[in-house]
Amino acid sequence: MQDISKSLADTAYRAYEKKLLEAVKNGPIPKHIGIIMDGNRRFASELGMDHMLGHDMGRKKLEEVLEWCRELGIKIVTVYAFSTENFMRSREEVEHLMRLFVDSLKRAADDERTHKYGMKIRVIGQVNLLPEEVREAIRYAEEKTKENERFILNVAIAYGGREEIVEAIRKIAREVKEGKLSIEDIDEETVRKHLYTGDIPDPDLIFRTSGEERISNFLLWQSAYAEFYFADVYWPTLRKIDFLRAIRSYQMRQRRFGR
Repeated sequence: MQDISKSLADTAYRAYEKKLLEAVKNGPIPKHIGIIMDGNRRFASELGMDHMLGHDMGRKKLEEVLEWCRELGIKIVTVYAFSTENFMRSREEVEHLMRLFVDSLKRAADDERTHKYGMKIRVIGQVNLLPEEVREAIRYAEEKTKENERFILNVAIAYGGREEIVEAIRKIAREVKEGKLSIEDIDEETVRKHLYTGDIPDPDLIFRTSGEERISNFLLWQSAYAEFYFADVYWPTLRKIDFLRAIRSYQMRQRRFGR
């Protein structure tokens, strides 16, 4: 009886997922989505697992979500992988995450799907704060995918939105000092061009898991006109239906941009 109930539930889930996918595909698709992948540690803790396993499962979920994005035609994804504040976690956890970044970046750069779908990998953040082996993996991934143009994956590592803006101000001040830019010519576009993401459109949607309703220093400037969606599930347990609901919610909103 239990097996029959599970089979019926699975059938109903697949039918609903298919219906929702069709509805989403018929609506406006965000060009750029920012994702705060939150809840790996809490997910692991609630199951009595080591935090490291939660991060490992989180990496697998990202691979899955990127497939969903490609299926929908989303062209740019920026994921919040490691903030500057995350350096304050235990040495064991930080070292594990650094090894995970090295393995993930190299694996993604060598994955045939990366090149089949034309995915360019870029890392944004204070890369100088990262261990040399991570910086080397970043150089490897960025170099190997630099010619890809159809899909952009920005991975925010050692990233902080306030730090990004401060760094942009420093760059602008340097140009003024060197006589390359006048103070009167500084406007919003000037600042935007000096951000890590200055060569791509701002995100249309910021999506966060784990039920927390804040953006935690993520894409502060870029998210000024973004829509926000907060899912009450941990990142490793995110289902395709949860993701599609976020996109559907985005589609049902009227984006006036102050007008």
